[in-house]
Amino acid sequence: QRCTSSNPRPCSLLPAPFSNHNMADADVPEACPGTASESAGKASACAGCPMQKMCASGEAAKPDPAVAVIAERMKAVKHKVLVLSGKGGVGKSSFSAQLSLGLAGMDQQVGLLDIDICGPSQPKMMGVEGEQVHQSSLGWSPVYPVDNLGVISIGFLLNNADEAVIWRGPKKNGMIKQFLKDVHWGDELDYLVVDCPPGTSDEHLSATQYLADASVDGAVILTTPQELSLLDVRKEINFCRKVGLNILGVVENMSGFVCPKCSTETPIFPPTTGGAEKMCSEMGVKFLGKLPLDVELMKCCEEGRAYLSGIHSHDDPALLSAAIAEESRGQQALRAIVNNLRTTLESA
Repeated sequence: QRCTSSNPRPCSLLPAPFSNHNMADADVPEACPGTASESAGKASACAGCPMQKMCASGEAAKPDPAVAVIAERMKAVKHKVLVLSGKGGVGKSSFSAQLSLGLAGMDQQVGLLDIDICGPSQPKMMGVEGEQVHQSSLGWSPVYPVDNLGVISIGFLLNNADEAVIWRGPKKNGMIKQFLKDVHWGDELDYLVVDCPPGTSDEHLSATQYLADASVDGAVILTTPQELSLLDVRKEINFCRKVGLNILGVVENMSGFVCPKCSTETPIFPPTTGGAEKMCSEMGVKFLGKLPLDVELMKCCEEGRAYLSGIHSHDDPALLSAAIAEESRGQQALRAIVNNLRTTLESA
């Protein structure tokens, strides 16, 4: 079943705000303090809100029963990893896509959940634009670009990929809850990679709250080398600490451009304050590695292809080993990061 509206409104696959409460986006106060706040239903911003009495009574702050349902659903997932970035445009979605494809190429069962509601990139990066999400008695079925990698994104629910999704927080939160609660990833997943939007706002709070009882392994944080990006990544690290989300490590993306002809590396974004590695040392966070700019990586994301060699590109183990030995500097860097992350997860 697919939403046919250019700007999706509630239908059988899309959420109503505040879960079981019928409240339109336009009715949500701009300065809503949130249902968990002590001032919920009592602040001046709450005047005239249809939810005011419920929030003031404390009813809206009670634990969401969906949390227990999601925890049960997530028991089939061995490792749950959120990919975050304090700054937009640092390659978070590209990394999420190629991390998922890389893990699948290592013969792992992988799920990729795109919760960037207003900017869903994964259908394009996975090469599955135009595909549809189907429902069964078990829940929503992901779209499979390869047989051991399932993908879920709001992009599959839109009739026109060019239309903007203009939703306030409550409706976006409802969509994320529905993704986590209703998607059937199969009998067992080795890894669930959650591609989050940049920042520290509604989607991040929703993901951490809904997954509170689901034993999330932690977050991988993406940055670029320059201080302008690191400024926001420090905020992201502090956000994770405040909400109790383990930080698995930081990846420095676009760390330099390696010329494909002479192999000279040029720092496109100079690390004026020492880059991500120094920041990690100062903040006590693990540094997972550097990923240079590579034209081939961009092409892979545009065309929905795996950057790393794997079981889908080489079904003969000897040929796969030979291909890995011939990988470029960028491919070697990504493979080292993926292996470093797997080691971190397995040793936790």
